[in-house]
Amino acid sequence: MKHVLFGGDGFVGRHLAKKLLADGEEVIVADIAKSDLPHYGAGVRFMHCDVTRPADCAKVPMAPEDMVYNLSAKMLSPIQVRAKRHDFFYPVNYFGTENIIQAMDKAAAPNLVHFTTDMIYGHTVTYPMTEEHPVSPLGEYGQSKLDTEVLAAEWRKKGMNISLFRPRLIIGPGRLGILEKLFKLIDHNFPVPMIGSGKNPYQFISVFDCAEAARLAWKAGVPNEAYNLGSLNPPPVKKLLGDLIKHAGSKSILVPTPGWAVKRTLDLLDALNMPLMDPEQYLIADEECVLDVSKGERQLGWVPQYRDEDMLIAAYSEYRAKRQAASGKLASHPQPAE
Repeated sequence: MKHVLFGGDGFVGRHLAKKLLADGEEVIVADIAKSDLPHYGAGVRFMHCDVTRPADCAKVPMAPEDMVYNLSAKMLSPIQVRAKRHDFFYPVNYFGTENIIQAMDKAAAPNLVHFTTDMIYGHTVTYPMTEEHPVSPLGEYGQSKLDTEVLAAEWRKKGMNISLFRPRLIIGPGRLGILEKLFKLIDHNFPVPMIGSGKNPYQFISVFDCAEAARLAWKAGVPNEAYNLGSLNPPPVKKLLGDLIKHAGSKSILVPTPGWAVKRTLDLLDALNMPLMDPEQYLIADEECVLDVSKGERQLGWVPQYRDEDMLIAAYSEYRAKRQAASGKLASHPQPAE
């Protein structure tokens, strides 16, 4: 059998491909661009594929016994203005998923692992949030992902096996996203504003834990279920950021703010097409948004291995290393005076 990873050159895919290769599996990465990752030289095959093009998806070789993973997605970074969000998210997130599933159907390949997002839930209604939590996305990103879950439900009725994963903010080597803004404040010893008091927890999920969840879904026979992906025992925002500032040796201070006032200010900036954050990020920033991940342990044997504090410090260390490398490069290549 083969493991076909659509979007497999990206964040989660590169770690999943490495895991599958270590298991002795045949792996095909189907993506729009190829990086210089070492596993291509070690046996992973690359195929160019733009998931927004049905013909590209159809040409990827799949057989009935093969395992397919959809890891392609447009994320909340870079921030988009309101008018452009639908056209930014839907071509890849929804229509790309549809193209992949239709190609699988033509190949009679029924087994799919598909990543959506915890942002399908919207505001917190019950705590902690299980997979049965009401769904009410707050924007186009979450809605595009929820629509793929509806699509998956339709194809399950036709005989497909589709395991869905709903991760919190995925963190790990190679992706900083919105965290880069935070790290810049800390680097410059600027105050770090929090939306609200900072007493609510904030939950990440490691890219390594995401890759392992996908692998275990295959091992478990691709259950027709949805699974939350998040860390265990996430700390309060205030402690999480305070520990990072201490680790960085920064003089930054944490500034609690009235959550309602900050949100209305960000709403105004969003309406003026000057968004600082996506509404799907800031509208829930001071809520108790913690995913219950026990279903994954019960059904897949999956237990997250990485702590939020360690993940954030590792991300900051990567940011600092890149800054230092860039500074060294600039210093060794002096620029002419203007």
